[in-house]
Amino acid sequence: MTQASVKSRASSTLLTLTGLLFVALNLRPALTSVSPVLTRIGEGLALSSFGQGILTTLPVLFLGLCAPLAPRLARRIGVDRAVLAATAMLGTVLLLRPYSGVIGLFAGTLIAGGCIGVMGVLLPGVVKRDFPATASILTGFYTAVLCLGASAAAGATEPLRLAFGGDWQAALAIWTIPAWVAVVFWWLQLDGKHIPKPPSKPARSLFRDPLAWQVTLYMGLQSSLAYSVFGWLPTILQDRGLTPVDAGIGLSVSILIQIGSAIAAPWISSHMRDQRVMIALVVLFTGAGLLGCIYAPIGGIWFWVVILGLGQGGTFSMALTLLAVRARDHETAARLSGMAQGVGYTLAATGPLVLGLLHDSFHNWQVAGVFIGVIALATLLFGIAAGRPLYVGDVR
Repeated sequence: MTQASVKSRASSTLLTLTGLLFVALNLRPALTSVSPVLTRIGEGLALSSFGQGILTTLPVLFLGLCAPLAPRLARRIGVDRAVLAATAMLGTVLLLRPYSGVIGLFAGTLIAGGCIGVMGVLLPGVVKRDFPATASILTGFYTAVLCLGASAAAGATEPLRLAFGGDWQAALAIWTIPAWVAVVFWWLQLDGKHIPKPPSKPARSLFRDPLAWQVTLYMGLQSSLAYSVFGWLPTILQDRGLTPVDAGIGLSVSILIQIGSAIAAPWISSHMRDQRVMIALVVLFTGAGLLGCIYAPIGGIWFWVVILGLGQGGTFSMALTLLAVRARDHETAARLSGMAQGVGYTLAATGPLVLGLLHDSFHNWQVAGVFIGVIALATLLFGIAAGRPLYVGDVR
C-alpha cells in the first residue's frame, strides 16, 4: 500500500468518524428539548397533563415502530444514504414542528422519533463495519456525544426561551441547526464505497434466539427508565421545590454526567471476561439515583442527580455495546440493533406514559417510584443475562 493510499484511507476514516459523531449528537435533542418547556407548551396550546404525557411518549413509541424500517431502507439505498436521509428529515421536522399548531407539534414529534429510530439502528452497524477492532470503545465515544447533545438541549432550552422573550417555539426550533450540520458532515463522507449487497442466504430469525431477546429486553427496560427521566425529571424536581430553570439544569447535569460513564463503562468492560459486572453496577446506580430524586431529602437532591447520571450513561452505552459484541459480524449487528431498538423502544414508550398516569391518579410521585423500582429490577435481571460471553445466532 502506497503512502498516498494510506493517507487517503486515514482521511476517509477520520471523515467517517466525524460524521458519525455529529449524527450521534442529534439522537436526543428532539426529545430532551421538550420536557424543560413542557409546562409552557401546555399553557400555550391548552394541553392537559395527559396530553403532555402523550407528547413525551410519542417519539419513544415511534423510535420503536420505525426501527424495523432501518434495515430495509439500508438494503435499498445503502446504510450511509439512509442515515443521510433520516438526518435531513429530522432537521426539517425540528424547524417546522413548533410553528404548526397542536397537530403539527404532535406530528412533528412523531416523525422526529421515527427519524431518530432509523439513525439509531444503523449507527451500531456502521461502528461494527468501519471500526471492528475498537467497536466497544467507539460505542462509548459516540454514546458520550449523544449524551452531550441530550444535555445541551435539556439545559439550554429554557434559558433560550427566556432569551427569546418567552418564545418556546423559537427555543425548540433552534435545535434544527445541529441536525443540518450533521447532514453536511455525513454527506462529505459519502463516496459510494458502501453499496448494499443482497444477502447470500436467508438469515435465521433473531426472534427465535433467547440471547437476542435478553439483549432486547435490557435495551427496552433501560430505555424506559431513560425516557421517563427525559420526560418527567424536570417536573419531579419542580414538584419537590426547584425552580423551572433549576429543574432543567438538573436534567442537564444528570445527562452531562452521563458522558463520563458512557465512555468508561464500555472501556472497562472490554478488559473483563464479559459485561455482567459492569451492567449490574450501572443499573444499580440508575435505580438508586432515580429513587433518590423521588424519596430522598431535598437537600441532597444534586447528589442523587449525579448518581443517576453516572448510572444512565453506563446503562445506555452498555446496551449499545451489547449490539456490537453479541454479534459476529456487522450484518448480524444491524439485525440485532433493529430487533432490540424496534421492540425495545416500543416497550420503553410505556414508561413515561405510565408515570404520567400514576402521577395524575395519586397526585404525587410516591407510587410512580415503586413502578420505577420494578423496572430497575427487571433491567438488572435481563442485563446480567445479556452480558454473558455468547453470540446471537449461534446454536446452543
